[in-house]
Amino acid sequence: MDGSRGSKLLHCNLSGIINKSTANQEPRKAPTIMNRISRWKKAFLFALCGVMLSWLASCGGTPSNSPQSTTASGKQEIEFWTMQLQPEFTDYFNQLIAQFEQENSAYTVRWVDVPWADMERKILTAVSAKTSPDVVNLNPGFASQLAERNAWMELDQKVPADVKQLYLPNIWQASTLNGKTFGLPWYLTTRVTIYNTDSFKRSGMDKPPATYAELATAAKMLKDKTGKYAFFTTVVPGDSGEVLESFVQMGVSLTDANGKAAFNTPQGKTAFEYWVNLYKNGLIPKEVLTEGHRHAIDLYQRGDTAVLASGAEFLKTIATNAPTIAKSSASAAQITGDTGKKNVAVMNLVIPKDTDVVEGALKFALYVTNDSNQLAFAKAANVLPSTVKALQNSYFTTAPANATPVDTARIVSAQQMKNAEVLVPAMKNVKKLQKVIYDNLQAAMLDQKTVDQAINDAATEWNSQS
Repeated sequence: MDGSRGSKLLHCNLSGIINKSTANQEPRKAPTIMNRISRWKKAFLFALCGVMLSWLASCGGTPSNSPQSTTASGKQEIEFWTMQLQPEFTDYFNQLIAQFEQENSAYTVRWVDVPWADMERKILTAVSAKTSPDVVNLNPGFASQLAERNAWMELDQKVPADVKQLYLPNIWQASTLNGKTFGLPWYLTTRVTIYNTDSFKRSGMDKPPATYAELATAAKMLKDKTGKYAFFTTVVPGDSGEVLESFVQMGVSLTDANGKAAFNTPQGKTAFEYWVNLYKNGLIPKEVLTEGHRHAIDLYQRGDTAVLASGAEFLKTIATNAPTIAKSSASAAQITGDTGKKNVAVMNLVIPKDTDVVEGALKFALYVTNDSNQLAFAKAANVLPSTVKALQNSYFTTAPANATPVDTARIVSAQQMKNAEVLVPAMKNVKKLQKVIYDNLQAAMLDQKTVDQAINDAATEWNSQS
């Protein structure tokens, strides 16, 4: 058992059942019918308790909330969950929490860091059982699925207009669904184009591609001159949404106002043909059908690809794992389509509607995401802040005299925030939409369907589900 409030209470209740069922037993008598019934009841209670305790154990000690959130010191406890930020940022959060508690003496914060792979399962369990923490670090894509179930506190009437204006407006929209705000923006990452300058020089190119059209040309030149691929991106359903985002960058509307397919258009056909032609012409690796997005980093670090569309934070990983490749790596703006749109990935904070520390939870969430704390965390984690003032700090606008590749990438990624957005906004069943499109795109790549048939089948399948 862990020390969470809800688990403790349930454990106490179960202990009470066990104690009551075994206390004050009579001396042993001949087994009457009533005695047999009594023993059956006790056995049933023990079995019931065992099942419930086993269930609790199987939850991995999921931290939880309960109506009794006041600590022994009389302070209200705010339970705060993050996703896999320990141990690297333990000092940062301990200091942040200590400062918050000093400035807000009525509250104490209990920080629980949950492994990335476990967060969805744990928060789903907690929300279903109404034992949620008070503030949770998620992303808009997953959080929106629970927003559909009315799991989160609506913030439009809770956050004053002047406070809302502190955040980047295009990023604020990422945590809205059906016109209602369900989360506060926190830290951001946006893709940049990391490219191998040596590979480009050997292919006769002096600059990286800026558009998908230029990328296709670069892919042909690189393959012809070096035998290497330009890049890797996955079309495995349930993995990266980069290809789906490329549709939007190419001017494709994924769904209409009623949620029906809107990609079965001339623009949609062009986007389908783009990826199908690259595959059929051998200009992207065959593994795009089977490997996930992490394979892109492996290929780039091995020198098997010349372009990596990734966050600036991965430059440190490349420097550690492949120092030779890192020395020839440079950064440029994210590849886009005719729309000029740039991708951004958002992490946010949501507050379960069942929290019993409403004022404290909101106060803490706003504290974590204010200008000064976002700036401090962005510097520590090599990410971008989601507030206007923090992003205007010289750290994101001016490269130092001895700028490293990481410094350059940070400036490039920050500049992109002017026209960056969540390209696939929060919508119902977005994972199903991705799967429908990717499945049919794969079928066209493998010549199992024509492009026209693949698009029509995808639209039909999606419309039957939506």
